[in-house]
Amino acid sequence: MNYTNTFFFSFFVSLLLTPICRNIAVKLKILDHPISLIKTHKTPTPYLGGLAIAISFYLSLFLVRITTHFTTGTLYSLRGIIFGGIIILIIGLIDDLKYKGIHFTTKFFGEIISALILIHYGIKINFISPEWFALLITLLWVIGITNAFNLVDVMDGLSAGIAIIASFGLFLVTKYIEEEIYVSYAVLALAGACLGFLPYNLSNKYKIFMGDTGALFLGFVLSALTLGGKYSSNNQLGVLSPIIILLIPIYETFLISILRLSRGQSPFIGSKDHFSLRLLSIGISKYKILLITYFVAICLAIIGIFVVLSPTNFVPIISVIIISMFIAIITKYLMKIEVK
Repeated sequence: MNYTNTFFFSFFVSLLLTPICRNIAVKLKILDHPISLIKTHKTPTPYLGGLAIAISFYLSLFLVRITTHFTTGTLYSLRGIIFGGIIILIIGLIDDLKYKGIHFTTKFFGEIISALILIHYGIKINFISPEWFALLITLLWVIGITNAFNLVDVMDGLSAGIAIIASFGLFLVTKYIEEEIYVSYAVLALAGACLGFLPYNLSNKYKIFMGDTGALFLGFVLSALTLGGKYSSNNQLGVLSPIIILLIPIYETFLISILRLSRGQSPFIGSKDHFSLRLLSIGISKYKILLITYFVAICLAIIGIFVVLSPTNFVPIISVIIISMFIAIITKYLMKIEVK
């Protein structure tokens, strides 16, 4: 099965599974009630969209495995993503099913186990020494990105849209450098699954949320797949590419954590410090916020590709300077917006 078929198979499976999961959630009353300050919906909305995304992703990879011939060991590392992802799914599903969710320490424990599974299957940072430090950074990266996608998921279409754009960006990056076959197939399977979910997430009549099940799963899979690329083929700073491609959820995480800590609050307690909620509070519509976010995500993905392709460190350095200036301007603007 080729790349195109992988994407479209995942897309159509997700398109069919999402309404089924929605009906199950409605019947079992697995609903997200708008009782929190950061909720942007007005009526109870069914969860389980994340389950449809994950099942579509796994079915696509299974079909790839049984219909495509690979040399021995090509898909070995993919086992780490599959097994680790199942643990993340269970954690997210329990969190969605429990009225008040599960404690963040329980989430972290499960995420650490999942990250260790990735490391066991060889998915880790390889350009840092000593090895113990590389493993520590790997753990922080996986846990950080996993939770970053959960943090950014406060508005319809945000997490799924960012994941789609990031997936295509990573696909192009892996095609231009030393390709890891499993990464190329997996990112397209993930993009297709998210795209099949997105119309329902944005629908008023058939709305469904991905919940922690989906947001944590997206973050985990993308964090793992970024570790599968070889970014330094052309220049040493090519390793910045995945950071740039995933910069929106990374920025969201730092913004929220710093603001909450500055007020003496726990970074794990919900608040309206999210960039999307700040923009919403000054009258910018949800769809305009989505379009702005998608545009920025596409720009970052393109920059991430050029950073890898550059034969010297010049493009990465200039990119970091420009992005840093942009972040400073955006942050200054967001800080002027008062949130209640």
